Amino acid sequence: MRPHRTALRSPWVPLRRLLWPPAGRTRNRTYLRDRLIALPLLAAVGFAALGWAYADVRADSAYIRTRLAPALGDLADAKTSLRIAQREAEVGLDAGTAVELSGLGPRYAARTGAAAQDIARLSRGGAFGEAQRQELDVISGLVDGYEEWITWARTNVGDPSLRKAGLAYAASMLCSDASGEPATTRTAPYPACRPETGADATTVVDRIAALERDLHRRLTDRAALGPGVLAAVALSAGCLTLLAVGLWRTFFFLRRRMRIRASVPLLAAALPLLVLPWAVADGARAWTAQRDTLPYADTLTDRASPKVEAATDADPVADPPPAAIHPVTAAMERTVADGALGPVGTVAGWVAPAGLVVAAVVGGTLHAYRREYLLVGRGAGGGA
Repeated sequence: MRPHRTALRSPWVPLRRLLWPPAGRTRNRTYLRDRLIALPLLAAVGFAALGWAYADVRADSAYIRTRLAPALGDLADAKTSLRIAQREAEVGLDAGTAVELSGLGPRYAARTGAAAQDIARLSRGGAFGEAQRQELDVISGLVDGYEEWITWARTNVGDPSLRKAGLAYAASMLCSDASGEPATTRTAPYPACRPETGADATTVVDRIAALERDLHRRLTDRAALGPGVLAAVALSAGCLTLLAVGLWRTFFFLRRRMRIRASVPLLAAALPLLVLPWAVADGARAWTAQRDTLPYADTLTDRASPKVEAATDADPVADPPPAAIHPVTAAMERTVADGALGPVGTVAGWVAPAGLVVAAVVGGTLHAYRREYLLVGRGAGGGA
């Protein structure tokens, strides 16, 4: 007698039968059973993965447009406004005792007020966490101390040494490398103000620059497709492709072996698949728009300057310079908003629930067909 040999089966056989039952002379009830398991599973997993990735991309776009872009604009505006205010204070106090009657001028008040408003918006804007908001409180306190030193210099305007000492100390609160004599004209070049890092970063500009770097890193992260999104897209593409092909073959099976010309429930369940290419195109366009915001962020961080803003103030009706803060911020927000493909982005939150509905409809329909087939087969005295 020959020894009994156990057949070795590949571990992929059950999976292959689950996802792709053979098209040969398969027993009808086995074919329906396999489709009853595979197609709803593919629908649930494929739609859920795509819905998560799509919603993640759209959430990044909303976060960049409503939080990161305005925050970068406010930081740049606060930094340049205070340096313009310093120039106004230097020129105003250079007039000597006349400043006691005329004051430092409306431009100084407007710029210091704008900086205070920028910091207040940043504190309640939602772009920063608790640690960053505490840093903003420190910056706000430094700005208050800066204004007090400017007031002290104005009080001692009649004494040149005290006036210069007050201006110098106020300037040192703004910038680490503040040096030189106070400016006597508004057209004088602005001195360099390179932000420090680490333990030496104690001035207003240093702290604002640190917050800008943090926002820039977050923008870069948000504008990149992370490994989770890429994995979800790959999983979704595989599942939805198998789902589409599986539904197509199921239609032919029902027509050839069960004489069902058109299964209305299965056709209805296949309709969401027609919308998915638009959702994918919208997600790709939104991601491209996110990448397009990086140059604007670089401009706000590196190219915004008091010279540019002063030129904008001097001629507000002229076309703004390329590095003007408010137009660049608006362009950054508009770029993200234009990344939406019409109203398609509104369906981002419905992709995953739609997958559950498709899975339920497909599963319920195939279960009904299989049950009806088994009842008919038993009534006829057999089953193929």
